[in-house]
Amino acid sequence: MNRVLADLLAYGRGYMRTRRCPFFAFAFPVLLILLFGAIFAETSTKTNLYVQDLDDSPYSHAFLEALNATNVTVVKPVPPDADMAAYIKDHSLSAALQIPAGFAVNVSLGSPANLTVYGDPSRSSYGAVLGVVSGVADGMNFQLNNATPIVYVVPKTVASPEFRFIDFFLPGMLGMTVMFNAMYGMTGSVAEYKTRRYFKLIASTPITKSEWLASKILFYLFMTLASLAVMLLVGIAMFQVKVAITPLAFLTIVASVFLFTSFGVIIGAYSKDPESGAAMANAIGFPMMFLSGSFFQLEAMPAYMQTIASVFPLTYVNNGLRDSMVFANDASALVNLGIVSAMALVATLAAARLIQWTRD
Repeated sequence: MNRVLADLLAYGRGYMRTRRCPFFAFAFPVLLILLFGAIFAETSTKTNLYVQDLDDSPYSHAFLEALNATNVTVVKPVPPDADMAAYIKDHSLSAALQIPAGFAVNVSLGSPANLTVYGDPSRSSYGAVLGVVSGVADGMNFQLNNATPIVYVVPKTVASPEFRFIDFFLPGMLGMTVMFNAMYGMTGSVAEYKTRRYFKLIASTPITKSEWLASKILFYLFMTLASLAVMLLVGIAMFQVKVAITPLAFLTIVASVFLFTSFGVIIGAYSKDPESGAAMANAIGFPMMFLSGSFFQLEAMPAYMQTIASVFPLTYVNNGLRDSMVFANDASALVNLGIVSAMALVATLAAARLIQWTRD
């Protein structure tokens, strides 16, 4: 029994020293509870509802006030001269409401008054928006005409009916794969190179720091493209995934590889050993993975969580890939590509400066 206890204590001390094992045993479950609790525990999460009010009357204003009072939606105005289908596509919206001109006249005369909900039925927030608008319309009918229908809600599909969740999911998985492969791989490599003094050995060779970093970026770019090919083959074979590999999507992938490879170098440079590097990468990577829209739409999260998500670079990678590969929204994809590229430039320059071969 004494030998069992001695071995138990020795193994326990070694287990706790690794840092990685305690993280997954204690910190990781708590992190998941905190993240998913913050995302889904708040039942009063509000969804932005974009509204084009072509009537601009007391009746339409009352309807919009009732929508805001539901604590489910927040009304956002759409310019009256905008084409709704084009506006939804340009802004990658899941749903939008149009109040037609003459709405107040029809309501006052007791004639049918149609409200049009444009959107994509395959996106999760569309059903919530349609349900809220229908509920407010029913309330208005009850007040105006003893529940006899006057105000009707007419759904109108904008996006292709072939768009499914798996099509939305695959670009998010690609962005997450880039982050995991590049950031985690480089964090471990740099931390190990520091611990084993490999950088001093590399410094005695003709290769420069820029060339060393470029070789790692090329490696992870190749790995990412290979992962993309495998994911596409599996997705097409198993689920008939329909996504487009566009030049903007390819450029976003390239920029994201630069970004997360450099992030890995930066994290590894501040790590004392591979175990602490892994813990730091986990502490940064897991919140990014769950809060950057890899698995579900950011619209499903509370407003303050969406604000946090706007800080994470993976958010712009995921948005850029979806805009280009799924929504065919090149304007929005170009904006996200610019943000990712700017972050990648700053991170790459910082990574190159942090590598000190003569010291490490």
